[in-house]
Order: sequence, then structure tokens, then C-alpha cells
Amino acid sequence: MHTLEFSLTDDAGRQVSALNYRGKTVLLYFGYTSCPDECPTTLSKLALALKSTKDHGAGNVVLFVSVDPQRDSVGRLHAYARAFGPQFVGLRGTPQELTTLSKRYRITYSYGKPDKSGDYEVTHSTGVFVFDGTGRSRLLVLPNDSTDAITADLDRLAG
Repeated sequence: MHTLEFSLTDDAGRQVSALNYRGKTVLLYFGYTSCPDECPTTLSKLALALKSTKDHGAGNVVLFVSVDPQRDSVGRLHAYARAFGPQFVGLRGTPQELTTLSKRYRITYSYGKPDKSGDYEVTHSTGVFVFDGTGRSRLLVLPNDSTDAITADLDRLAG
């Protein structure tokens, strides 16, 4: 069973690690701010689920790890993550830190060929890893999971 482990830069420009989030249920999601569909859909669903929990999300944090650090600056990540709610935090790392994390959590991501304006698509895994307050892996939220099911799971984890 995996535990939550990382050392990245948050969307305020600070170096943070998993220890900064102990005591909270952590939802870990990998994506990018230019994502046209999956990321905003998933983060919106998580925002709704958090608002529906017994504590209205106070005991939870969603860590949105960018797999596109070339385009996702600290400022861009901050604006994007916070648009979904106060429990959302953007994280970014170096290419090597992302490679290490992708191996640890067995996620994938890849970059498409840039178009004439330099834009490119990024494909990425879509599961949301859920860790309890001690940092222990507890759940994997999949794209087809309902908001009600996610809310119920988060309430169970909170006790």
C-alpha cells in the first residue's frame, strides 16, 4: 500500500511535502491547466463532493499536480486551482520530480506534437488518489464515480 510522499512547489511558490498535509484527507490528481475536458470536469466533481461532505470539505485538500510545468507557472496554477475552491492547491515540480512521482503512483502522461502556434495536448491518467489523514492510500476515484459516491467515501474516511 502506498503512502503519500512528494516534495514539490505549491501554487504560492513554497516548497512543500506530504507532511504539510497530514491530518487532512488528501485527494491527489495529476493534470494540467490547459486541459479542455477531463481536468475541469474532475475538479468540478470533486468541488461538489467536498461541499456535500458533513464538514463541507474542511478536513480535505485536493492537490492538483501539473504534468505540464512548462506552461503551468505558479501563478497560473494558483488561479486555476483556487477557482474550484479554497481546498484546492496546485503543485508543480521539475521534469525529474514528475518522473519520480509518475513511477511512484503508476500514472502516465505524454505530450503531443506542438502545432504552428506552439500549443500541444497532454494525455494523462485520470484517477484521483485518496489518502487518509496519516498519509495512507485508501481509495482511487475513477471518472465514472458519482459525486454522491465520492461524498460518501470522504465522509466515511473522516469518521
